[in-house]
Amino acid sequence: MEDLEFLFRRTNALYRENKNIWERSQAAYRGGEHYLDLALIRHVSEIDLEFAERRKRAYYFNYPRKLAGLITQCVFSAGPQRENVNLKVAEDFSRTGLRVDEVMRQISTLLNIYGAAAMIVEMPFFCGEVDAERKQKERLRPAVQALSPLQVPDWGIGSDGELEWLITEEHVTLDRGPLRPPLRTVRRKLFTRSEFVIYERIPETGRIVEVSRAEHNLGSVPALYLAEPEGFGLQGGHYFEDVVRISDAILNNESEAQMNVVKQMFGLLVISEGFARGVRPREMSSAQGGQEKFSHVLARSAAIWESPEERGISRYISPSGADTALIRSENQALKEELFDTIGMSLASCRQAQTAEAKAWDFHRVQQFLCGRADLLEQSELRCWELMAGMDHSITVPKISYSREFAVTDLQSSVASLTELKRFSGGSEYRREVARAALSLLEKIKRIDPERRKKILGEIESWQNRNTEAENV
Repeated sequence: MEDLEFLFRRTNALYRENKNIWERSQAAYRGGEHYLDLALIRHVSEIDLEFAERRKRAYYFNYPRKLAGLITQCVFSAGPQRENVNLKVAEDFSRTGLRVDEVMRQISTLLNIYGAAAMIVEMPFFCGEVDAERKQKERLRPAVQALSPLQVPDWGIGSDGELEWLITEEHVTLDRGPLRPPLRTVRRKLFTRSEFVIYERIPETGRIVEVSRAEHNLGSVPALYLAEPEGFGLQGGHYFEDVVRISDAILNNESEAQMNVVKQMFGLLVISEGFARGVRPREMSSAQGGQEKFSHVLARSAAIWESPEERGISRYISPSGADTALIRSENQALKEELFDTIGMSLASCRQAQTAEAKAWDFHRVQQFLCGRADLLEQSELRCWELMAGMDHSITVPKISYSREFAVTDLQSSVASLTELKRFSGGSEYRREVARAALSLLEKIKRIDPERRKKILGEIESWQNRNTEAENV
């Protein structure tokens, strides 16, 4: 029992150091009402009523989600190519309806948000003999699941540098039928090089029990723990923490700008000193049974009395439009910094940039995305290998992620290609120009692998026919 309690408590040092940051990044990505309560900052001089109004008026531009999605969209702008792939598995890679591309998109987005992610390859638990009919009917085959680092509290590395074991955690709802309320419980799974075990904490008693155990005999842990090498790989933090901080600054600045607009419309009440000094005697008179009464609470709908001598002294003031414009200008600069923080400053390129500056921006973005494509390609291949080890009917496909991304200036590329076609050259030169045109087309629209092969065949055949005609 004591060992199982420790298994439910243990956490990795990386997990402990980054748990709060990961939770904040997760909240920023989700956005919504909860995140406004978390991220909106109250002024030291702001009274409860003013902050409550500002909170109700606040809105959130979810830049963290936009940026996390932008990187994934660029990486998958041209879909990965897979040869000799099991189509049934590829169409339901997770056994929950997610295709292989969708699971890998999840992994890419998790890496964008946290800088780390995990993939587990798991077989469904079953009892008894399995024949081909039962296997097909119950879909008894391995599947891949993408996990955030918050779902992987601990792991161990063996002397060979590979995973020795890994623990995942999930909060599950146990459905006990329509006549009994569901139960929320914590489940931890232990993956080792020879087996996986599921443990659950019983809600009523708090006792930890073993739910199931199965051997896989892979000789390796059926899981991968991924981390971006530029972040945790260099004992540093992840850039998304800075993205969240800049996004929070934009949120608070925008909230201030919005309230400035409100104050310009309604103004702030200023009262005369003579009126303010007369407040205390009037309050005392009221306390002694008099009829005069003054409220210290000033609101936009409230009115005050003033003497004939002080007429015109009491007035409303409001911030100037220049103050609001300055805040909005600062926010625009922060938005540009957001893209630069993640190495995607190309999104804010200006026409005035030199050709050399634009080329450097394209190169920087290209290298960033190539690094991500390398990591995803290797990870997916390893998952296919683990699945094939669990089910020998599954083949390991040849996988190729695109290293050409839709970040170049397509208009100038097409113009350059048109100029190249004017040069005279041999058949191989013309083939190369046609292949380049096909690559540009793929940046605009994804082409099915089989159709792509057919187009390439047509290019070869067309050029050969032209060559034969020229020889005749």
